[in-house]
Amino acid sequence: MGKDKRSRKNAQNKQNIAPDGRDVEFSQELADTEDLQAQERARAADRRARRK
Repeated sequence: MGKDKRSRKNAQNKQNIAPDGRDVEFSQELADTEDLQAQERARAADRRARRK
């Protein structure tokens, strides 16, 4: 595959990705109370942002 084809394919892949601003490196098993409270605050903020 040539460089042009790879560039076009990568551009297409980037268009299909919808970033949601969430960090996927999280372990529920290792979460403490503060982590769980932060998750709830983030969910509440997401709801407020989508409501507008």
